[in-house]
Amino acid sequence: MSGNFSSVADMLTEWQDGVQGGTPPVTFPVADEGHPLRCLEIGPGLVTMCGAPPAAGKTALVMQLVFEAVRLSPDLKALVANVEMGPPALLDRQLARLAGLPLRRVRKRQLTAADSEPLAKGLQAVGALASRVAFLRPPFDLSNVARSADEFGADLILLDYVQRIAPPKEYADKRLSLNAVMDTVRAMADAGCAVLVVSAVGRQRDSQGKSSYDNLNLASFRESSELEYGADSAYLLIREPDSGGALLKCVKNRNDEPQDISLKFVGDYQRFDPGGEDGKLSAALRGVWGGEAEGGEW
Repeated sequence: MSGNFSSVADMLTEWQDGVQGGTPPVTFPVADEGHPLRCLEIGPGLVTMCGAPPAAGKTALVMQLVFEAVRLSPDLKALVANVEMGPPALLDRQLARLAGLPLRRVRKRQLTAADSEPLAKGLQAVGALASRVAFLRPPFDLSNVARSADEFGADLILLDYVQRIAPPKEYADKRLSLNAVMDTVRAMADAGCAVLVVSAVGRQRDSQGKSSYDNLNLASFRESSELEYGADSAYLLIREPDSGGALLKCVKNRNDEPQDISLKFVGDYQRFDPGGEDGKLSAALRGVWGGEAEGGEW
């Protein structure tokens, strides 16, 4: 059997032509111009991962990214695989975000005549995207994800969350199972899909041996180092519950400089807004990660 390789000389002309006059990689905008989330690269061939402790708002964040991506790219279709929340609950959250109505009242169906104008606006916004967003039904395994994405014509796939998505066949060991999942996710991206992956994170031990979600890093994604290796970019969402401040910490970016994103979580509307430059959370995290973030800014 002969080797399989290409010399630089064989590819040099095509590569040079691409550098000098080719088109840049396709990415899907996930926020309006001026919003800090606009810098996220989500697009064909890319696996983007977001991890966070429980109740940090990771589902709210990734659903905002998906719905905004579909809104801002008129031909984009997205498939959402969420193993913990049903479609009505997820749509309630988007209605609250898009209409500016408190989720509590949307969920309990306590809207009044005074809410009619924002409600109509929110329903119209959701309805405008209805034909281009689909929710995966059980079973929550990658075979069903692939079939459903093909049938629906999805360009963007959300897996929320990856530790609960089953691989194409059974494995006795969780780590091997998750390795197989990430191998398949990587293949989906290589086939031309954008894949957004939500991951649980593991507790870390501090200097006193106590277990907590403090000091999260690239190794915190639960159960498999394949999560770190298979993703093109990886983020950790860290919240300051009292103020609503949030930091989307970039712990890996294969294609660009890591860039952290300062946000503010508005829980009533399940929405992430731009955060302050020097919030308490960023100041506190300087003591954890050092005086300056990678890329020169917090």
